[in-house]
Amino acid sequence: MAQRQKEKEKQKVSASASISAVTEEASKSVAVEEDDVNSYTVVDKLEQFGISAADIRKLKDAGFCTFEAIAYAPRKELYAIKGISEQKAEKIFAEAAKLVPMGFTTASEVHVKRSEIIQIGTGSRELDRLLGGGVETGSITE
Repeated sequence: MAQRQKEKEKQKVSASASISAVTEEASKSVAVEEDDVNSYTVVDKLEQFGISAADIRKLKDAGFCTFEAIAYAPRKELYAIKGISEQKAEKIFAEAAKLVPMGFTTASEVHVKRSEIIQIGTGSRELDRLLGGGVETGSITE
């Protein structure tokens, strides 16, 4: 009877240790995801680069709320905004392109990023097997 209690206590200790390890890993991934959440730049900051508030309002009305939206949009879409000349559109596009990384990513860089991803076990061997080892950190799951 005393031996069963000792075994139960050991199981509780190991379970709490694994829970704390998972909690710690999850908090690390949440901190990384919070950094990613703020990885965009609001179009209001264009005023710092000499773009008027009226032009910024026109951009917002046209659906351009971030620098990324401007940088990835075809120039024709910027030219089509009423009240913004081609020169202003080019200036806006140039400022957005300075702040948004538009380069290529090599396969080795992608491989390094993917190698940093770990998998958190669910506690169920079968579910972990179906998921290929557990739930990946840095991914959104439902």
